[in-house]
Amino acid sequence: MMEGMSKVSTLDDVSKAIIEQLQQDGRRPYATIGKAVGLSEAAVRQRVAKLQETGVMQIVAVTDPMQVGFNREAMMGIEVDGDIEAVADLIAVMPEVNYLVITAGSFDILLEVVCEDDEALLEVINRKIRALPGVRRTETFMYLKLRKQIYTWGTR
Repeated sequence: MMEGMSKVSTLDDVSKAIIEQLQQDGRRPYATIGKAVGLSEAAVRQRVAKLQETGVMQIVAVTDPMQVGFNREAMMGIEVDGDIEAVADLIAVMPEVNYLVITAGSFDILLEVVCEDDEALLEVINRKIRALPGVRRTETFMYLKLRKQIYTWGTR
């Protein structure tokens, strides 16, 4: 999760409209966005830069891991003894982990792992995550099929 997402941010309606335009198409020209939200191209460019600088949003290319050689994806739940944030920080730097949240409930941490194959997944689970001090228990949920993944949920 992006660092800036934990901060409470007040966005005006124009900034929200710009975000929604970019969620629909991250390559949409600033001039087109400007027409839709009532700003000049330069003003949109400045707003987008500010939204990125403050960590409110980022513009990235989203790939399908299966199509780029990562054939095993899984969600993991982790129970921690001691400092949850310290364990989360150790896991967050692992290149195989692409999503991590600290949660309330039966798991202290939920994370998503993307690996080349089952052997690589076993390596991450057994030798990297379970070997960390403070990790009490893990549960792995292997993905069988991706049914929905969207980034156009808009703003409120």
